[in-house]
Amino acid sequence: MGKLVVVTHPEVVVEPATPITEWRLSETGRARAEAFAQNKAMSSVTDIWTSTERKASETAAILATPLGLTVNTHPELGENDRSATGFLPPELFEAAADTFFASAKSSYHGWETAEAAQMRIVRAVLSIVEDHDGRDLAIVTHGAVGTLLWCHLAGEEIHRRFDQPGQGHFWTADIATLQPESGWQPIA
Repeated sequence: MGKLVVVTHPEVVVEPATPITEWRLSETGRARAEAFAQNKAMSSVTDIWTSTERKASETAAILATPLGLTVNTHPELGENDRSATGFLPPELFEAAADTFFASAKSSYHGWETAEAAQMRIVRAVLSIVEDHDGRDLAIVTHGAVGTLLWCHLAGEEIHRRFDQPGQGHFWTADIATLQPESGWQPIA
């Protein structure tokens, strides 16, 4: 039985003047991704898909290298669209994320709603899995949409209590049923 491995990018270099979609991995983030590339969860992966955001695509490239794989991109694997507010300092971002998850049908100051982001990530992953051969598949994405995907597949309501506890986590699911086998686990 194949596995779906959903991975979020680890730590990034926060550059407030740069669009969030263009942030790159920090040295710590790179080191954690390199360590996870050797993890048993990645050992049988035959296909890697990622969002087009730089931090995720850098993570995917690191994970693909020891496996000799080419990374595929899918724009609908991106994080919830927060471009309406741009960069928010950590304390404001955490409050905004709380509101995003708590009010799934409503937009936080122009952000994509949690429900819309969930439908988008579910649609993207289902289309990738449908065309996949059933072996181990990795999806490199982002915390909020990874959590929204987990909630949908686990049959849980959208709630932040299911969110990853920090950047750089993963969860697995059976590729045939897409039933999650775990919650978030640190990549390294």
